[in-house]
Amino acid sequence: MDIGGYLGRMLRVELSRGEISTEELNQSFIEKWIGGAGFGARYLYEEVPPGVQWSDPENRLIWTSGPLAGSGVYGAGTFNVAGKGPMTDLAGCSQAMGFFGAYLKFSGFDGIILQGKAPDLVYLWIKDGKAEIRDARHLAGKDVWETEDVIRKELGVKEKEVSVFGIGPAGENRVLYAAVVGDRGHLAAHNGFGAVIGSKNLKAVVAYRGKRNFEVKDPERLKEKNEALFEFAKGFGPFYQWGTGGGFSALYGIGCLPVKNYTTDIYPEHERMNGQYMRTHFEIRSKPCYMCRIAHVKEVTVTEGPYKGFVGEEPEFELLAAWGPQIGNTDLGAVAMLSNEVDRLGMDCNEASWTIGWVMECYEKGVLSKKDLDGLEMNWGNVEAVRTMLNKISRREGIGDLLAQGVMRASQKIGGDAVDWAIYTLKGCTPRSHDHRGGRWAELFDTCMTNTSTLESTWAGVHTQMVDLPVVTDPFSHEEMSTINAKFNGIRMLDDCLGTCRIASPHPKLQLDCLNAVTGWSLTLEDAFTIGRRVINQLRVFNFLHGMRKEDERPSNRYGSIPVDGPAKGKNIMEKWNWMAENYYILMGWDLKTGEPLPETLEKLGLEELIKGL
Repeated sequence: MDIGGYLGRMLRVELSRGEISTEELNQSFIEKWIGGAGFGARYLYEEVPPGVQWSDPENRLIWTSGPLAGSGVYGAGTFNVAGKGPMTDLAGCSQAMGFFGAYLKFSGFDGIILQGKAPDLVYLWIKDGKAEIRDARHLAGKDVWETEDVIRKELGVKEKEVSVFGIGPAGENRVLYAAVVGDRGHLAAHNGFGAVIGSKNLKAVVAYRGKRNFEVKDPERLKEKNEALFEFAKGFGPFYQWGTGGGFSALYGIGCLPVKNYTTDIYPEHERMNGQYMRTHFEIRSKPCYMCRIAHVKEVTVTEGPYKGFVGEEPEFELLAAWGPQIGNTDLGAVAMLSNEVDRLGMDCNEASWTIGWVMECYEKGVLSKKDLDGLEMNWGNVEAVRTMLNKISRREGIGDLLAQGVMRASQKIGGDAVDWAIYTLKGCTPRSHDHRGGRWAELFDTCMTNTSTLESTWAGVHTQMVDLPVVTDPFSHEEMSTINAKFNGIRMLDDCLGTCRIASPHPKLQLDCLNAVTGWSLTLEDAFTIGRRVINQLRVFNFLHGMRKEDERPSNRYGSIPVDGPAKGKNIMEKWNWMAENYYILMGWDLKTGEPLPETLEKLGLEELIKGL
């Protein structure tokens, strides 16, 4: 194969029959779909027909690396998980950082296709181009970290010798927002893929560390562009010095912290919850992902408050927001404890916190009583009650069985005013842990329009200047936000094809330079947009064939509500929502009446074969 960056092999695992096989990737497929989310989107379309439900053995979970994973690009150990997920019952693509994306390639494969359902609980072992399905019944009920510890001990390896990703009790019990978790706190969190793995009786996947076993076409150019990418990343946002929590107070300043389930935007304690406070008051130890020089991932030891002495992974921004202001908690040590608890149980922190915050509001307003909540007093800031409830959810015990369905379904079950207090999109997608009503309309709109089950066009806002587009001037402009989402869409999807981390590789042009150096290609920025948009439209066609409705591309009442206080008070995104959607459809090349990609759009992207299906 005359392309650098690839092994050219996919591992197929049929769990029902215990069969393992290897499939060769042809060059035209690689050039068209690149890797990561691209491979996942195409395999999903080809192998999961309409009518197959998320829990059906015939559903696929496709774990894929990308051409930059393990190449020497700093932090490129990311992998993508694609499948049909339970939160939306549509396609999803979710990425996890850590080591697995690189180790999977070192173990001999560009990706894994998981299908079927094992008769008993198993895990998958991969090394040196070989794979085995192994008994995991002894791991039943164990949390993710316990699972990692037991597997490493059985294999006789040290922590960094293997990468282990799997599920905790939440995945085993089919919590709809269960995540794929590994490497001590890295998650592919969105659209409930942990539940899909649980439905297949798969507990974990293990890949071994090794040496680079694929060609890099221009190593000198890669070295040069990789260094330039690192230098840019150092100055991009607060991540290098303060981690993702370094932006916590700045986001509060624009009304972007979720406070008590969007009932207010006032949170005066923000300066004792941010990354600057954590890294100057708690003990910090660096625990970087694969070959990452930004090294924003840290281990934290709490040094004050009731959780003094607790040791775990430093909470990222979304965890700080989820287990701080969203639940009315002001103790940073408690945030560290709850963040690690959610990871160990194997759940998405975003949906878990939207659900808990909604429960707290229902409790405060008398819709849910202490009796309804199995004796728990779910008042704002009651951290230990939250910990107990999270464990109940992960095992579907008592009220946890209802809450395991997520806030959209739980609120609809309770009914009445409680439905209006729940934060979700009508597709069932989980918003990131922000108050997108405050200066992040682009992400609110993106979350509702997405075809991936999570942010598709945006990330930490839209960075148009990096790709020669006009700079955003008004984050509350209906016209500007819908237009810029469409024009920017595609480039961040290419990120999800490459096996890189956006924090370590934030600049699209420099990342494209690295891709060309590894593969030997000469892709332009226009090519990069085309590839990303091809993946997006492939996923969109899949979603329409599987029942997606244009009418569901909207936020819930609370998610799209008008802030009552704070910097974004009175701002109303819903005032022109229908116009925004129509403008976006036109610019994306989608039919105004149905929302489906137009034939000429599919032809332009080399997807002519999809036209007949629609």
